[in-house]
Amino acid sequence: MLKGAVGLVTGGASGLGKATVERLVAQGARVVLCDLANSKGLEVAKCLGDEDKVVFAPVNITKEDDVQNALKLAKEKYGKLNYVVNCAGIGVAFKTYNFKKKLPHHLEDFSKVMQVNTIGTFNVIRLAVGLIGENQPNSNGERGVVINTASIAAFDGQMGQAAYAASKGALVSMTLPLARDLAVEGIRVVTIAPGLFKTPLLNELPPKVISYLESCVPFPSRLGNPAEFAQMVQAVIENPMLNGETIRLDGALRMT
Repeated sequence: MLKGAVGLVTGGASGLGKATVERLVAQGARVVLCDLANSKGLEVAKCLGDEDKVVFAPVNITKEDDVQNALKLAKEKYGKLNYVVNCAGIGVAFKTYNFKKKLPHHLEDFSKVMQVNTIGTFNVIRLAVGLIGENQPNSNGERGVVINTASIAAFDGQMGQAAYAASKGALVSMTLPLARDLAVEGIRVVTIAPGLFKTPLLNELPPKVISYLESCVPFPSRLGNPAEFAQMVQAVIENPMLNGETIRLDGALRMT
């Protein structure tokens, strides 16, 4: 289902998004790699092959024009769009109220996380499915797939994660109604909720902290590899019965 297909991946310049782009290209798909203009998106795209395989589109997912331009590029370059994988996102760590400093959580920080993670993801979906809907359905009646990236923080949010957990919980809550909205057009919607993965953010932590985090994962007791997230993306695309569901990808980790 991937060979000859066209995917659009947000946050594709690093971490889970980059691994997803790499896997889709390796499986024969063509990809529009979307990330911020100041990201390494162009560099990553060039490393993966020529523009017949992957092309970079500078995108701020909260901007309608940026997303429309990326979709236009997909149509002009590859003639269609089959899959959207939303990996773009940000986080902030701050308690609701710092009683020592008498400082409340900055409302603008909470709003920004919601704007990018929740509203930005929905912005991509609402626009991209219009192009996916132009596809002729396959023998299973399917026109395409939308895959979103939540987090186990949606279920097991830690101290200081009110904004991040809220933004990811919203994605989980949207999954079923989105799937129901788009079912008549043969477009599936699935969300992946990863646990602790080797992303650029976690790689910056001290070795002792990483070792502790790894010990918290029941099995396998390590951080997830972004390639394993990308493998799940492929599995979702290839399994037509996966729809309207959020899949935890966390090695049985339950944060307490």
